[in-house]
Amino acid sequence: MDRFVTLEVDEHGVGVIRLDRPKMNALDIAMQDQLKEVADEATRRRDVRAVVLWGGEKVFAAGADIKEMQRMGYTDMVERGPDLQGAFDAVARIPKPVVAAVTGYALGGGCELTLCADIRVAADNARFGQPEILLGLIPGAGGTQRLARLVGPAKAKDLIFTGRMVDAEEALRIGLADYVVPAEEVFATAHAWAAKLAAGPQYALRAAKEAVDRGLESDLDTGLTIERNLFAGLFATEDREIGMRSFVEQGPGKAKFN
Repeated sequence: MDRFVTLEVDEHGVGVIRLDRPKMNALDIAMQDQLKEVADEATRRRDVRAVVLWGGEKVFAAGADIKEMQRMGYTDMVERGPDLQGAFDAVARIPKPVVAAVTGYALGGGCELTLCADIRVAADNARFGQPEILLGLIPGAGGTQRLARLVGPAKAKDLIFTGRMVDAEEALRIGLADYVVPAEEVFATAHAWAAKLAAGPQYALRAAKEAVDRGLESDLDTGLTIERNLFAGLFATEDREIGMRSFVEQGPGKAKFN
């Protein structure tokens, strides 16, 4: 089977999940399955301390493979739907910082994949959108849920109801992108973010991500309980010992974590 999604890990502990299916990284079933495999691998591997999602210099991912999808009926999608969402969930649940490096189009499933990241670095030529409504559909890989949580329900409905694309400037303004840089700097910027986080306290970063993500799915009291338990648990880690000892002996911001 051809490999359209790969994981490469560098000396900084950054794992690059690379989408590479010519011409537009259309997310067909094979690519979805490989995405889950690679996300699970990034979760398991101890040498992966942070992740960059990267579609290449020209395009992040222009959406699903519509020709493949056109051949599917209701029962086909009943069977396939859990695996489709499961692939994206696997990325969202990587318990390490995940940075999306977005160039060109991030549409449909491509946009939904960026929503699975913790930070989105967009090129000045990036275009985001959920155009499924133009096919008589709605987003099916988490878009109705993650987009609304990220940009708010009103703006999410605007994008989903109309199917329109937003440029990098608007994406930044509404919170769909966190940083906008020249296209030739996207990967380097995303990688620098990931490398910085890869050098941080891994268990504390894992706990912070879990607290925010699980808290958003809960009421405030439940979220505070999640935070309290994770906070207390970190007192059993070497990360906490290193961080506090460095602070006392050298001052803030100088700790070197293992």
